[in-house]
Amino acid sequence: MIVEVVTGADERPEARVVDIDDLSRCVLALGQVTDEEAAEVLERSGLGRMQDAGTAQLDAAALRAAAEPRATAADWTAQWDEMVARARSEGRLSDDGASIRVQVQPAAGA
Repeated sequence: MIVEVVTGADERPEARVVDIDDLSRCVLALGQVTDEEAAEVLERSGLGRMQDAGTAQLDAAALRAAAEPRATAADWTAQWDEMVARARSEGRLSDDGASIRVQVQPAAGA
């Protein structure tokens, strides 16, 4: 699963959740946007916040709400639970389970 922050309509940055059925990874991919734009768009969308230039905290409930209705994998819920458990075991899940720490990567084609 990828949360992308890319330049959208009217050259305004927007956040979108893509690769919804691939829960083997969860990353934030930034297109040609500034760090400030990425931080503002993430917070405005409710999907999370930037922690630093290479790390973001994604809101687990908001991410699931954005992705699950569009998921097509029959076992998506089980895969989601496995992804969250993996994040917990790797120390990337907040103590309250509300956010998942992810790496920031460049968006494909950006």
